Amino acid sequence: MIKRLDNVKLNITEKESKLLDIAKKKLGRPPKYFKILKKSLDARDKNNIVYVYSIAFSDKEEEERKPVLQKTLNPSKVCVIGSGPAGLLCAVRLADRGFSPIVIERGGDTDSRSAAVELFCSKRILDENNNVQFGEGGAGTFSDGKLNTQTHDGYNRDVLETFFRFGAPEEILYSNKPHIGSDKLKNIVKSMREYIISCGGQFLFNTQFIGFSSHGGVLNSITIKNVKTGAEEEIKVNTAVLAVGHSARDTFKMLYDGGVCMQARDFAVGVRIEHLAENINKSQYGASAKYLPAADYKLVSHAHERTVFTFCMCPGGVVIPAASENGGVVVNGMSDFARDGVNSNSALMVQLKKQDFGEEIFSGMRYQQKIERAAYAAGGSDFKAPCQLYGDFAADKTSYKFGEVSPTYAAGTVFAPLNQVLPSVAVQALKAAIPDMDRRLKGFANPDAILTGVETRFSSPVRIVRGEDLQSVNVKGLYPCGEGSGYSGGIASSAADGIKIADFIFNSHI
Repeated sequence: MIKRLDNVKLNITEKESKLLDIAKKKLGRPPKYFKILKKSLDARDKNNIVYVYSIAFSDKEEEERKPVLQKTLNPSKVCVIGSGPAGLLCAVRLADRGFSPIVIERGGDTDSRSAAVELFCSKRILDENNNVQFGEGGAGTFSDGKLNTQTHDGYNRDVLETFFRFGAPEEILYSNKPHIGSDKLKNIVKSMREYIISCGGQFLFNTQFIGFSSHGGVLNSITIKNVKTGAEEEIKVNTAVLAVGHSARDTFKMLYDGGVCMQARDFAVGVRIEHLAENINKSQYGASAKYLPAADYKLVSHAHERTVFTFCMCPGGVVIPAASENGGVVVNGMSDFARDGVNSNSALMVQLKKQDFGEEIFSGMRYQQKIERAAYAAGGSDFKAPCQLYGDFAADKTSYKFGEVSPTYAAGTVFAPLNQVLPSVAVQALKAAIPDMDRRLKGFANPDAILTGVETRFSSPVRIVRGEDLQSVNVKGLYPCGEGSGYSGGIASSAADGIKIADFIFNSHI
């Protein structure tokens, strides 16, 4: 019989092998089966930071039984539009269920995409179809690969197990804050692609979804275009998953013009804030920092009428160029699995409302573009990013030299007043929030902290409306999915949404 033991505490200097000793003592003999179920860090008392575990063990060999997914015998054709976390895990699940999905991706595979991103970072030459936002793995490939989520979807465990199955470290299955790292994610998404192809699926890279047709409110075909040759093709299909991401503005317009029901959404804008990782570590862990991995944080402030919050915190990471349109600057954050960079950064976001940008369906999208173009102009109109030291931002001064923190934004930065880039409500909210957050994380309001703008792609400014059957409310067979459709936020929740839709499609075919 498997025994479970919760709330097992280890000092941060103790090795995990001690857990086996604890199991051995409980059993009176060495366990033949042992597994870590959960691991978290309790740092509430900086003088007594401990790891807390839940473990399972037995004196017998135990075979873990995983449910075998039922497969369909005669699956119909399914297209998955977009290969970000939502689309990719949807396609994997469809392949598991016996389908042979066609994955349509306007960007390139991970190798060509990495080359395009490197060219953009070093030469500031942007490929509008192959960049940090578009391409195999989606925006999540160039991030920290964080898999923690606040949603309590029944598919969250499936997400973790799928990533582990394709090469993620086993610790994501039990860590309280699982992450993979951009360096590992690239190979993982390749493995997923290879599996889908082995199941009879296809990947059409450099291929954009440009249109669809329906009859009687039911999808009957989609139109695609090779972005390199311009060649167009119609695919007869009754089922298409719309996992297009939050940055496919032209696709949103095409769908709306085609009569697909959509709604405007509130969204958030902000900056990336960078500190020395060493300082964040000391603030979070005190003298114990030298024994622990790079520290993260999560902060929310209500010091202003608009909520300000941190998002996508990247311990030991870098700020990256994330534009997908010429004439606009967008920033994001990324870290590798080791999280061993000099700086730590986070998105620092301000919630905007429709009253700020208008009620029309694409008012928010145009407002995003306006802010991105202002950042582009402030940075010198060549994709350098405008930045400002926090101390100067708070005092309405233009920065002229860096202090203890140096920027990591690879395409280069230009000192510029961010109050000329961000909406005034966002500027005032940030000025109120940063010292408020400093009360909970000492050093957050360090005058030398760097603010780099702009972060605008936190979420989609529109939602493609779907019903309880997960399909478009007025075009059956179209399945809005993930961040771009307004039904998730982040890698884990997007991936879970993709799996959920794959299972719904399967159930509708049996």
